Amino acid sequence: MNSTKLCRCPWLDTSKDDYVAYHDDEWGIPVYDDQTLFEFITLESAQAGLSWYTILKKRAGYRRAFLNFDVIKVAQMSDQDIDRLMLDEGIVRNRLKIAATINNAKRFLEIQQEFGSFSNYQWQFVGNKPIVNDLEQLGDYPAITEASTAFAKDLKKRGFKFLGPTTVYAHMQACGMVNDHSNDCFRKAEIIEKY
Repeated sequence: MNSTKLCRCPWLDTSKDDYVAYHDDEWGIPVYDDQTLFEFITLESAQAGLSWYTILKKRAGYRRAFLNFDVIKVAQMSDQDIDRLMLDEGIVRNRLKIAATINNAKRFLEIQQEFGSFSNYQWQFVGNKPIVNDLEQLGDYPAITEASTAFAKDLKKRGFKFLGPTTVYAHMQACGMVNDHSNDCFRKAEIIEKY
């Protein structure tokens, strides 16, 4: 099958093979694994104010810098680690965002303790099943929803940083809490059928 002939979401720059692979193989697939959810939360919080593609290009750098997203190890990182990571060209060198990742790891562990897993906590905001949106064109995509606003508000109350309603909605899209593939995208029906 020639993948260039497939219809994909209107936001996707199909000239970038790594972006296409992310769209086709990851974006919008429901995720229940806490380590993957911590990775997505970290990458989305790093994105704040930047393009997703900028972060996608640095994903390997983030995996290395944040110990393959081992939340326990990240929660134990120190101010010396922050100083070291400020010199790491493989990530966005923003002291507040680096510190936020360590803070968010600690808060993530608290949620795991309370709910048994971060997944249990996160999925409650969509009634434990993906929301499938009706999206015909680029202008139909929401930036925030009631669910992302409630999720972000609760995260903030629990002490998370760099995770406002828009960033949280991007997280919800990435990990399949919402299926925001456009109606004509080949992945929309595949994901509905499989998940």
